[in-house]
Amino acid sequence: MLVSDFNFDLPENLIAQHPPAERGSSRMLVLDSATGGLSDDLFANLPLHLQPGDLLVLNDSRVLPARLFATRAAARTQHNSPLPSGLIEVLLTEPVEDAVHPTDNLWQALVRPARKVQPGEMLLFFESGAEPLLSAEVVAAGDFGERTLRFAQVADFHATLARIGHMPLPPYIRRDQSSQADSAEDRARYQTVYSRQPGSAAAPTAGLHFTPQTLAALQAHGIEIATLTLHVGLGTFQPVRVERVEEIRLHSERYTLPAATAEALNRAVVDGRRVVAVGTTTTRTLEHIAEQSAEGPLDIEPHSGSTSIFLAPGHKFRLVGGLLTNFHLPKSTLLMLVAAFAGAPERANEGHQVILAAYAHAIRQGYRFYSYGDCMLLL
Repeated sequence: MLVSDFNFDLPENLIAQHPPAERGSSRMLVLDSATGGLSDDLFANLPLHLQPGDLLVLNDSRVLPARLFATRAAARTQHNSPLPSGLIEVLLTEPVEDAVHPTDNLWQALVRPARKVQPGEMLLFFESGAEPLLSAEVVAAGDFGERTLRFAQVADFHATLARIGHMPLPPYIRRDQSSQADSAEDRARYQTVYSRQPGSAAAPTAGLHFTPQTLAALQAHGIEIATLTLHVGLGTFQPVRVERVEEIRLHSERYTLPAATAEALNRAVVDGRRVVAVGTTTTRTLEHIAEQSAEGPLDIEPHSGSTSIFLAPGHKFRLVGGLLTNFHLPKSTLLMLVAAFAGAPERANEGHQVILAAYAHAIRQGYRFYSYGDCMLLL
């Protein structure tokens, strides 16, 4: 298949720039994957679409305030100013483990403009005043703005990051990119209510709809709820740069499957109960875990690891039997994942056609798209 097969036209006014006024008040498009049938509903009615005994799996990763502004040390010296014009935007995507120097605070990052930031460069991060709160050496350069940064040791790196960092909103959410003040709305709403484990460079956005009341209503309806952690990293930010779907390779992302969730999954499989994934991150993690088992009965153990699994039409889902997700960008790997779930493995093109038809319906009905937008339930 071609990446261009997953293109569609979206009116700009349907790209949600802010979350709904009340968390959980989003619309929900429901797709019957067996028939392709569609129905318009509200997210608040999610419990009515699930069955008692379903296992709902959430990604509890917490978004880091990973968007930073830096100045080059060389530029500061040249201009004799702590904050010269031409700030460098830095987005931390994931920590890097270094077996040789385990105490080094290494991070993968995307920088802009990248041409100014080469290995050997020192970046300084200020809040106010003449002294930087953080400093980092650029130790390696990759393609498309990727850089590896080594941060100097500070007393509490994450506390400092929380002090000077900004929420890493995607570029289609328009904000003042030069602003040094964070939006209180984005700080609160670009985070799920159940986030626990800090580490993501983007929100698992399907979970943004949930409220404590929704979770309680699901449990009252007999839905079992479990969590895992997948930290969203660089793959979310890099566009597809190949023409054929078969050529796509994703960056690896870190995950943890706790013991309670492994047990819940094993019970659900043995009992023949449906596993419903909240979001593409949860779906990828569950299907990666399933692929680690040989053909036959699944025996899932708690563990941590990393995955670069890419789910496209033709994938045979072994664990996930339902999916709640937001609407995704044209020609994105996330759209391909949703198409994979919507179609039968033996008819690879079917899911692609079903999803594009569903998206056309959503556009006609004025659904809000992307991170702060409405959601879609596939069963």
